[in-house]
Amino acid sequence: MADVTFQSAGEVLVAYLSGEIDHHTAQMLRQRIDETTLRQLPRVLVLDFGGVSFMDSSGVGLILGRQRRMMQLEGKLVVQHPPAAVERMLQLARVAYQKGGQA
Repeated sequence: MADVTFQSAGEVLVAYLSGEIDHHTAQMLRQRIDETTLRQLPRVLVLDFGGVSFMDSSGVGLILGRQRRMMQLEGKLVVQHPPAAVERMLQLARVAYQKGGQA
């Protein structure tokens, strides 16, 4: 089961993802992240994958969809602690990411 918790500081909203992200759980995560983003309207949305134990292509869709959403809101998406298998895709999609640390 996947989960997401949030922490905000100024114009930065961090979504801490945990558990397994697959086609069953990605929709719930999308909905919770989008609702919180629209409520808080951050300039930067950080998706932290540090607690994720498994992620399939649904997680990639989650990232790319949030990137589009933040672009529509004239904000920025940053991915933290991405799974190693996802890093190259993030480079190709020009999604900013950090292996560790805070945005």
